[in-house]
Amino acid sequence: MEKLLNSSRLVFSPAVASFSLSSSENYTRTRAERNNKLANQLPNKGTCGSQKLLRHHILSTRIPVHRRVEHNSPISAVLTDDPSTMTSMDDDTENIGILRIDPGLEPFKDHFKYRVRKYVDQKNLFEKYEGGLEEFAKGYLKFGFNREEGGIVYREWAPAALEAQVIGDFNQWDGSNHKMVKDQYGVWSIKIPDSVGTPAIPHGSRVKFRFKHGDGVWVDRIPAWIKYATVDPTSFAAPYDGVYWDPPASERYEFKYPQPPKPMAPRIYEAHVGMSCSEPRVNSYREFADDVLPRIRANNYNTVQLMAVIEHSYYASFGYHVTNFFAVSSRSGTPDDLKYLIDKAHSLGLRVLMDVVHSHASNNVTDGLNGYDVGQSSQESYFHAGSRGYHALWDSRLFNYANWEVLRFLLSNLRWWLEEYKFDGFRFDGVTSMLYHHHGINTAFTGNYNEYFSESTDVDAVVYMMLANSLVHNILPDATIIAEDVSGMPGLCLPVSEGGIGFNYRLAMAIPDQWIDYLKNKKDEEWSMKEISWNLTNRRYTEKCVSYAESHDQAIVGDKTIAFLLMDEEMYSGMSSLTEVSPTVQRGIALHKMIHFLTMALGGEGYLNFMGNEFGHPEWIDFPREGNGWSYEKCRRQWNLVDTDHLRYKFMNEFDRAMNMLDDKFSFLASSKQIVSSTNEEDKVIVFERGDLVFVFNFHPENTYEGYKVGCDLPGKYRVALDSDASEFGGHGRVGHDVDHFTCPEGMPGVPETNFNNRPNSFKVLSPARTSVVYHRVEEKEEEEHNESSLTNAKKTLAADVLQNSSESISANETLGDVADNCSQSVSSKATLVADVVADRENLEALPTIEGDGESVGTPEH
Repeated sequence: MEKLLNSSRLVFSPAVASFSLSSSENYTRTRAERNNKLANQLPNKGTCGSQKLLRHHILSTRIPVHRRVEHNSPISAVLTDDPSTMTSMDDDTENIGILRIDPGLEPFKDHFKYRVRKYVDQKNLFEKYEGGLEEFAKGYLKFGFNREEGGIVYREWAPAALEAQVIGDFNQWDGSNHKMVKDQYGVWSIKIPDSVGTPAIPHGSRVKFRFKHGDGVWVDRIPAWIKYATVDPTSFAAPYDGVYWDPPASERYEFKYPQPPKPMAPRIYEAHVGMSCSEPRVNSYREFADDVLPRIRANNYNTVQLMAVIEHSYYASFGYHVTNFFAVSSRSGTPDDLKYLIDKAHSLGLRVLMDVVHSHASNNVTDGLNGYDVGQSSQESYFHAGSRGYHALWDSRLFNYANWEVLRFLLSNLRWWLEEYKFDGFRFDGVTSMLYHHHGINTAFTGNYNEYFSESTDVDAVVYMMLANSLVHNILPDATIIAEDVSGMPGLCLPVSEGGIGFNYRLAMAIPDQWIDYLKNKKDEEWSMKEISWNLTNRRYTEKCVSYAESHDQAIVGDKTIAFLLMDEEMYSGMSSLTEVSPTVQRGIALHKMIHFLTMALGGEGYLNFMGNEFGHPEWIDFPREGNGWSYEKCRRQWNLVDTDHLRYKFMNEFDRAMNMLDDKFSFLASSKQIVSSTNEEDKVIVFERGDLVFVFNFHPENTYEGYKVGCDLPGKYRVALDSDASEFGGHGRVGHDVDHFTCPEGMPGVPETNFNNRPNSFKVLSPARTSVVYHRVEEKEEEEHNESSLTNAKKTLAADVLQNSSESISANETLGDVADNCSQSVSSKATLVADVVADRENLEALPTIEGDGESVGTPEH
């Protein structure tokens, strides 16, 4: 049995993110011992070669620094074009795009040239021997079990094996008649002919790979490329079995819906299928599709990130100790069930990302890839030999990314999930561990460039990730690929054609740590607006981030979610709207909304939320384990809390929905315009612009400011677009939403230093304590539509009022003259106005009637 996992984040260093191991039943966390201001987010000031930030904290103008390499530039040709164009590498690599984007990287030109050369050389080898990168990544059509003419062909790479057989239900687990043959590359193969036109291995039957290693011992292993693996649920600690999965055409799930287009900015709902139901059990793919996906769509997310999809034998590993890389987790259903989920998501307009773990593999021998390592050298194994191939803190094996067959296995794995299951992209776990030989252990990244580009950098892993990102984007140009990296490696999210590693986004992992630090260690009046704002905006301008206030990491038992930190035990006793709200719950709900919203609006170019946090789920996640009696009690989501109308959880959920709707309407996450104009420590107010929206966050616990002056870019009239204090979000409704805010010019045109907070215009607002309000500029067309709509509504209301006061009933068949004749004298003037409203029969039919007993009863008498 594997050791228990604390969380999916390492706890030993501020530089690494994945998960930690501990035998402690309490899942002891050491976050308090970590540097809460993660060093990768705080550059060394005045240090030569330190990581320069390309996004400024306060910007009044935008100077584009992200210059894409032209298609016909040398480096673009080197990285993307036909091998025939790759002639003068030394000359071509002088023009690596990332060096022009960030001149501070110039001292490390040789490092970039070296890794670009390795990348190009590897692509050339694929082209020469495998037909190219994309063909090379079709390994699943060759390895594992595949139908070929007249039979089933099984191939397995095991160069250290002396003999090999395939065994299973089909031959009563006796492989003496199914011996395999080894080729010069260490690949064992066998063709099993059909029997009277019927496959010799029935669909759904169990299979294994049996081989003899150097000491003469025979061992049984699950095929490395198996598409499905199951375990006997009635037998405790039973080993997994590989399952031959090849359903007949009539039983295969066929996708019905196209993959949705890539959104301007991802709003990601991070979810774990198994723990997604209300009952204390493992949920299924189909139940998740039918019950949970509609909730995600209703809250206006556009992307679902599925965790723990790849088979892992230990449930409490949260899916991070992968045993079978091509198999879906059988706990939640079959491959066809997962396809149903993804297709259902696509039908709702939701893209689906997979949490993929290529940073390491389970240390399990009997049911994992580690079982193929029987003491051979690195070149004969999936993993490095010795200490380099073992991660002591994760208790897992580390891949040899320079090995040809390892590259085939991992790259094919990515293509398999894209092609077979129609995933829309990936979130790569544990990227920091991959990037460096030290895996980030006992390493504090200060931002100095020497920490990123040295002998500590694992260039083989970097090249693998360059190949992986190129492959995915070649197969699916609209793919979204996110890196979980806390080190802040420059170029991680730049295109491969510019010398980058090729990810689309990096998780902004320092943000949740700061919020936890503030909530645990600082009083409200000690919160620094400048520090909060700096931490949220401190990212490389050319490299996009996905921000989040909390993910699954913060929900693991031993830690607390933001809602739990804010309200603790009162989440069990003070969430009913039928009782007066306590100060703790009032503060908790207000800050929960503000923290998530500020993180979304200022922290990145995408946003992520973990399942249940949108409504402040009161329970942490505690997977069944020996320490809790193998209980599922806290390995579920209590949807009933948000569904119960009189509970205050609904307020946080409604605000989460409104946040996402605001981005739907104004696309502020995708805007490159981000200007923080004020971080007032005394007032505890942050004012900034994102796109053309103006955000005002008042974190003061008591002070409400009337006529608070805020700066803005564009002149005109502003109205409230979103207000966290609105009654539908559990607030006090102190801000008027029908108030027009007119701007005043500030200072001298063209002279920013004479402006108000470096902004050329300003307007005044009401800013209540612990409230965030967003203002949008009213366009002339929008104003006309608003006025016309208001006038129409006013006339309709007046017409209804006339009818309400009429002395006689009016049927839908009466004429306008009848309306006037039947109006009493006291409302004759109103009836005249009705003529302006009810100009024809169509208008008259739109007037309200009161229904009763199946017939129109007209309007009550005056």
